[in-house]
Amino acid sequence: MPRCATSGHGRALPAAWRARRTAPAAPRSRRRGIAGAVLRAQLLVLAVLVLGGGAGVLWEARQAEERAAAARASGVAATVALAPAVTAALPLEGAPPAARAAVQPYAEAVRRATGTDFVVVMGTDRTRLSHPDPAQIGRTFLGTTAPALRGEAFTETFTGTLGPSVRAVVPVRASTEADAPVVGMVAVGVTREAISRSFVRQLPALLAALALALLLAAAGSVSISRWVRRSTHGMEPAELTRLYEYSEAVLHALGEGLLVVDRQQRLQLVNDEARRLLAPALDDAGPGTAVEGLPLPPALRALLLEGSGASDEVLLSADRVLLVDQAPAVWEGRVLGSVTTLRDHTRLRELSRDLDETRDLAEALRSQAHESANRLHTVVAMVEMGRTEDAVRFATAELDVAQSLTDLLVSEVEEPAVAALLLGKSAQAAEWGVELRLDPATSLTTAPVPVRDLLTVLGNLVDNAVEAALAAPAPRWVRVLLAVEGPECVVEVADSGSGIAAGDLEEALRRGWSRKAQRLRPDPVHGHGLGLALVGQVVRRHGGSVSALPAEPGAGSRVLVRLPVAGQGADEGADQVAGP
Repeated sequence: MPRCATSGHGRALPAAWRARRTAPAAPRSRRRGIAGAVLRAQLLVLAVLVLGGGAGVLWEARQAEERAAAARASGVAATVALAPAVTAALPLEGAPPAARAAVQPYAEAVRRATGTDFVVVMGTDRTRLSHPDPAQIGRTFLGTTAPALRGEAFTETFTGTLGPSVRAVVPVRASTEADAPVVGMVAVGVTREAISRSFVRQLPALLAALALALLLAAAGSVSISRWVRRSTHGMEPAELTRLYEYSEAVLHALGEGLLVVDRQQRLQLVNDEARRLLAPALDDAGPGTAVEGLPLPPALRALLLEGSGASDEVLLSADRVLLVDQAPAVWEGRVLGSVTTLRDHTRLRELSRDLDETRDLAEALRSQAHESANRLHTVVAMVEMGRTEDAVRFATAELDVAQSLTDLLVSEVEEPAVAALLLGKSAQAAEWGVELRLDPATSLTTAPVPVRDLLTVLGNLVDNAVEAALAAPAPRWVRVLLAVEGPECVVEVADSGSGIAAGDLEEALRRGWSRKAQRLRPDPVHGHGLGLALVGQVVRRHGGSVSALPAEPGAGSRVLVRLPVAGQGADEGADQVAGP
């Protein structure tokens, strides 16, 4: 759950977060948090890797020096073995003294030219003909010679008169033929001390490369540590764990639906209550889901996309009345997106409607009781004056007027809830000077659709018609038709008001539309225009249709609602509201 503040009508930061942001700064050693731990671990690992790798590189460099020295010695030895000055002095038994004496100057010249430490030419009996130390000439060569005597060139590391050295020993043959007999040997070597000096000359470059690698790795670790610190807001792992656990618990327990949308209009957070209120639109929605592609109510989707903010805005879903609040999600001056809360006001609306109807009926009954008392006084006075016949005619006329609608309702509308609603609306309309008429074609034995939905459609249409009639000059009336025609329940309400154009019907069925210049009473809970929107909600849920019919002579508007009888086509066209 994003740790964000809200502005406007949003909720304030939780107390724990406010305390954290306003509390004195902790000591640096305590504020390092997870970022410091990550940095220390990374530096330790990098140090081990770089130092271990550096040691391996140095060892490999030293080995490479030794291999290079061996290869150089082998090449020089093979060249010397073919030199005329060497082949002329071998074999030792038949070589002239001058030829044997010429070997030492030649070998020393080759040694100095090639940078090797010794070039030794010897007979098959290992007697030296050349050596960097002239005192060693004529003495026995120290080292392995058996492979060379068999005609094989080889390399070895051996400690001789000059100390440990890497040397190559090559046979000298009597002729250039491959199977010619071996008449002597040539040994060329480089001391380990010389190899070490060459290796030491390369150390500064190797160490500089290792230091640069360690510096770059440390800089990368510091950058990662700073990124971790920014991403976690310097929080400790235990704090992050507690925040996640409590956030999850709060989200699941929250009695309001919660939707968090980022600046790219992607859904980042949905709690259980929001999924319940908007089911099935959010059943498959997860973090990162684009709001544009969700099957949400159009008004709610537009609000989530715009993020313009809302306070106690009433919106309709498929079967609920939702109270919506929205505010930008702000963290340290940066707008992260928007936070939208949803509250289910369906039951509250129903209770409020029932309470309003009860109150209206009580007011109407109180008014009628007052009027009845006046008429009764009139009848009593006429009897006392001896005008009995006039009193009977007056009382009978009043009784006919009061009884006509009741008789019609009792005979044609057998559903008690619908009949009670019409009686209450009739009394309420009469209180405001509007006559409620029941069309002679009305016939309703039982409720063909759920009674609550039928009452919603009928009650809201009558309320709108009465208010429209009030805005028009006298005579003011409302006519109601209830009937079942084949597989459909028909509800038609006409009035003497200003009328509603057929092209405006779709707009009228949306939340927030109203054509009334005045209303019977304020509606602070639902606002203007919710009645027709609720009618549209019921029609969509049952797959019915609503249309504005051409007005009859002397009539302002006629609204016709057709609802499939329960169990007959109720699932067809569930999202379609038909026009005229």
